[in-house]
Amino acid sequence: MTARISSPASAPVRQSSVRAHNLALVLDTVANSADRPSRAAVAAATGLTRATVSALVDDLIAGGLLTEVDPPPRTGAGRPATGLALTSAGPAGLGLEINIDYLAACVVDLTGTVRHRFAEHADQRPAGATAALAALGRLGARARLAAEADGLTVAGAALAVPGLVSGSSVRVAPNLGWQDVDAPALLRGVPELADLTIAVDNEANLAALGELRVTGGKPDFLYVSGEIGIGAGLVIDGELYRGVRGWSGEIGHVTVYPDGRPCRCGANGCLEQYAGQEALAADEPLAAAALGIALSAVVNLLDVPVIVLGGAYVPHFGRLRDGIEAELRRRVLTAGLAPVTLRAASLGAEAAVRGAADVVIRAVRDDPAAWLRRTR
Repeated sequence: MTARISSPASAPVRQSSVRAHNLALVLDTVANSADRPSRAAVAAATGLTRATVSALVDDLIAGGLLTEVDPPPRTGAGRPATGLALTSAGPAGLGLEINIDYLAACVVDLTGTVRHRFAEHADQRPAGATAALAALGRLGARARLAAEADGLTVAGAALAVPGLVSGSSVRVAPNLGWQDVDAPALLRGVPELADLTIAVDNEANLAALGELRVTGGKPDFLYVSGEIGIGAGLVIDGELYRGVRGWSGEIGHVTVYPDGRPCRCGANGCLEQYAGQEALAADEPLAAAALGIALSAVVNLLDVPVIVLGGAYVPHFGRLRDGIEAELRRRVLTAGLAPVTLRAASLGAEAAVRGAADVVIRAVRDDPAAWLRRTR
């Protein structure tokens, strides 16, 4: 007799899994509500019973994720029910960023509000990974202490870096001169961060996620982060596209002039040699043309409808726009049928560190059961 192997669909669902799912459903319903929904309104929206919703809401309030608030004005008869909202006094995310010429840290609460931000401007290239991450860790410690003074609990941290990331390792960051750096381990060398879970991702990826969460706009766009190096985050159907190995988005090393300037990566004519922050300061028209050439290739390949320019490009957007759009009109095959929308990032230079903090908050909101287990 051949034994039957159960598929995931036929396997029993544990009660704890059902509860975790329902906790996330209730929290997400409140978070995405346009007003301050009552328990009854949450039950109607989710299809759960009022008794179930009431019990789940009590758990979420006890765990510091929801709070009771005054309900929206009511025109009908009867006493209005108490409203619900995300709390601003519970878990918080710590965002950290290291870039070529600055360090940054910020704290974002569960509602997405930035509570604290810190930055130090200095060239990080001479410092080396150990010293640079130690300095960033101290900045992060200041941010965490400030958060705790507000009564917040830092749920974790995420680090934005200008390089290729695999797991917790920064495989290579050419502009910093890093290779195979275990960034979380070095950050946890600062005592105030030793107990935190620290995720790592490319700064352009995190900036794209930050932009997506804050604007709530179109779910398909290319975010281009202009610093001394140039990175890109591609969002498709509201999700970040990472590529097979998680290394997509290195638009700064797309060749725009094959026989052009040598790049730190070892090639010639890379985009960042013509449109990176240093090149931008020297020749804006050339930077705009180079960006237009590279972005046209991306649009022709991927049919991206919106391009968002962030980082150092934001204050120069008005002067870059005409040159970039001229190249897009000239080089994009479908420009006459569906012009590409070009706009400046909403978050400016803070997009990556904000996106990093938001990753932590999103993890809590996606799995509140895990947070509740931590707070018991």
